[in-house]
Amino acid sequence: MPRAPGSQAKSSLISALVAGAGAAVGLGTQADPRQAADAAAENASTVGLVGGIALIVVVFVSYLCGGYVAGRMARFSGAKQGVAVWLWALIIAVVLAIVGAIAGSQMNILANLNSFPRIPINEGNLALSSVLTAIAIALVSLGGAVLGGVAGMRFHRKVDRVGLGT
Repeated sequence: MPRAPGSQAKSSLISALVAGAGAAVGLGTQADPRQAADAAAENASTVGLVGGIALIVVVFVSYLCGGYVAGRMARFSGAKQGVAVWLWALIIAVVLAIVGAIAGSQMNILANLNSFPRIPINEGNLALSSVLTAIAIALVSLGGAVLGGVAGMRFHRKVDRVGLGT
């Protein structure tokens, strides 16, 4: 498939600009990780809400992209392809959860590293919000995968119309 002229250069330029902007913000703040953890502990509800929203947006975009790729590859029944993307991801997550439950704390590498700052939050307070976030993520990911599959299928509809001259 022919590429647009200069598309690789544009992609590299945009990546470099985003990386440079991120580095400038990181160097400009001069924040200590422990100060950031203390500030997060003081505003735990805000951090949790913003983190949940960011997580939902990232999951939606990633499943939208996955559904789009599946819809473009399959050409037909884009919604079914989106559901298939979501089901495969769900199956893989369940298998990894089972492996994690069997392995237990033997594979918990982050628990052995004490270099990461922790936010001192009681896990009991996170139960309801965690369940609601998990349900929201499941629904948003399914919706993103189906919408992406339909969008990928629509691409081929346009190509077929042009190719067939209709």
